[in-house]
Amino acid sequence: MRDLVEIGMGRTARRAYDLDDVEIVPSRRTRSSAVVSTAWKIDAYNFELPLVTHPTDAIVSPGTAVAVGELGGLGVINAEGLWARHANVEDAMFRLVRAAEDLDDPTALVRVLQELHAAPIRLDLIAEAIKTIRESGVTVAARVSPQHAAELTPDLLKAGVEILVVQGTIVSAEHVQRDAEPLNLKEFIGRLDVPVIAGGVGDYRTAMHLMRTGAAGVIVGHGYTPGVTSTDRVLGIGVPMATAIIDAAAARRDYLDETGGRYVHVLADGGMSVSGDIAKAIACGADAVMLGAPLAAASDAPGQGLYWTAAAAHPSLPRSRVAAGPDYAVDLKTLLFGPSSDAEGVVNLFGALRRAMAKTGYSDLKEFQRVGLTVRR
Repeated sequence: MRDLVEIGMGRTARRAYDLDDVEIVPSRRTRSSAVVSTAWKIDAYNFELPLVTHPTDAIVSPGTAVAVGELGGLGVINAEGLWARHANVEDAMFRLVRAAEDLDDPTALVRVLQELHAAPIRLDLIAEAIKTIRESGVTVAARVSPQHAAELTPDLLKAGVEILVVQGTIVSAEHVQRDAEPLNLKEFIGRLDVPVIAGGVGDYRTAMHLMRTGAAGVIVGHGYTPGVTSTDRVLGIGVPMATAIIDAAAARRDYLDETGGRYVHVLADGGMSVSGDIAKAIACGADAVMLGAPLAAASDAPGQGLYWTAAAAHPSLPRSRVAAGPDYAVDLKTLLFGPSSDAEGVVNLFGALRRAMAKTGYSDLKEFQRVGLTVRR
């Protein structure tokens, strides 16, 4: 039964929980972390790490996409971002760093991002970025918005994209826009020969609808980062991640039964800032996590410590601030696998996941999705 609370006369709301509200319960056994597997696959593509990067220029350049792929994850480049609009992205990043130094104007960074994204998308530039990733031998993934998916996808596939990510703040099975044909995701995906990951969603019904479009993966959440994203403040829309992931996992189970065996992957995007959050997201039912802000601490992140999401560049209604990252920097490999001298869970993100799985006695990610959970309140 749904946990409903009365919020006024004749109006109830469902109680939902964030990752901070839940804790993982140890089981009766433990095992060595050396025998734990964090591998997963989507379609024909295998990964050693349940990591998909949030597609923001702050953390994903062609070079860092390659680095993430070589470390076992999936780097997703934004096909509508700076690498698609500017031949010299280093100059664009320098302008952002300079704007960050203007402490008297807190909106300067967002204005610079809006200006940089006002430049037209150049297919030759994004094709060159994709070529760099493809030639390294790692899996090539690119993100498009629902508004530009139909327009950009043929050229992205020609350039070598192997996994397409259709991502917006909220994505439905049919995106309606003025003066244009609706993007029918089912028809759109049905015409493609590559797997599509689509989202974000925040509830069972929308997750189920996206699964029925033929998507290989569904993104849960909208990249929420405290102090960075402001979708809840600007639009009044929020996604309590623990409940949202569990609901999407329930949709995955029911869709598996409905189709007689088609498994759709659930990717958690948002509400994760430390390694314990990653473990909780997997425990709630995610197959992989989509990380953004935690990766801004990588010394080779293109944002040089700054972090923002794609929503920061919206020309009239930005929904992400540009925030300074942590006051430390480590190389990407150390950030993901350690060793760490930090006791707060911000370094050795996936080494900690392995340890959490081992401490609770689970050997792989699908087993770990069945771990017990408790609620703090």
